[in-house]
Amino acid sequence: MTDTAKVLLDLLDLETLDTNLYRGSGSGGETPLRIYGGQVIAQALAAAYASVSGRLCHSLHAYFIRPGDPSRPVIYEVDPARDGRSFTTRRVVAMQNGKQILNLAASFHAQEDGWQHQHPMPEVTGPEGLEPRHEILLRNAFRVDPAKRGEFTRPRPFEIREVAPRDPLAPEETSDVNHMWIRMEAAKDAGPELQHILMAYASDFGLLGSSMRPHGLTFHKPGAMTASLDHAMWFHAPVHFENWHLYTMDAPFTGNGRGFNRGAIYTEDGQLVASVAQEGLLRPLKQ
Repeated sequence: MTDTAKVLLDLLDLETLDTNLYRGSGSGGETPLRIYGGQVIAQALAAAYASVSGRLCHSLHAYFIRPGDPSRPVIYEVDPARDGRSFTTRRVVAMQNGKQILNLAASFHAQEDGWQHQHPMPEVTGPEGLEPRHEILLRNAFRVDPAKRGEFTRPRPFEIREVAPRDPLAPEETSDVNHMWIRMEAAKDAGPELQHILMAYASDFGLLGSSMRPHGLTFHKPGAMTASLDHAMWFHAPVHFENWHLYTMDAPFTGNGRGFNRGAIYTEDGQLVASVAQEGLLRPLKQ
């Protein structure tokens, strides 16, 4: 296991303070400026899972309320809303400095048999032969201010390969559709709950970027104020995140200072394991 993978797994292992009360670290995630949204979602899901037995999450819905401060821990309070015969419901409030930074509702379902169908996975280039994202960032690190260079050179726990990567600093205007292969080899042998938590963490990667693509924007090119506003996720099938998964994303609408983004996550052999939706702030910066 790499050091970065251990840091992430430790980050998602919450401290129990009291019944239905947990504490997680704010630092150690994807950005030093504010807590990465996927980190708070994953920690909140971990807090919810700590009070659930024998059932797996099938859906979660979250609202980001305030930016998280990476220099401070996050307190997660779980409301055990309902334990039914088939479904369990939990509400989680994430707090810093006595104020809410995220609200999350999650539902857990006992295994049942039923009819099955799914949309097919898009036909795209497989991960073999695609340039890893971290190598693309390393190649471009010399082009950014030295104070920001660490964001391009730091190691990452997930391996990501984009099917059609763009120049991160001088992106062209292109389709809102984006395909990305992703895996975390350290997820091998993790239980189904942790697999969900890791996928929830990764589900925020690149999603808001879909609504930026038609406008020639990236997170590394100035010009827009961006932030995730909400995040919804549905789990459809067992997750084994040590294997390659295709995260295919699009953005049907951008307007009114917001962008709406959708995602579908498939196994390499084409099984749909999760769906994602998110609206994000996409506000032009005033000159």
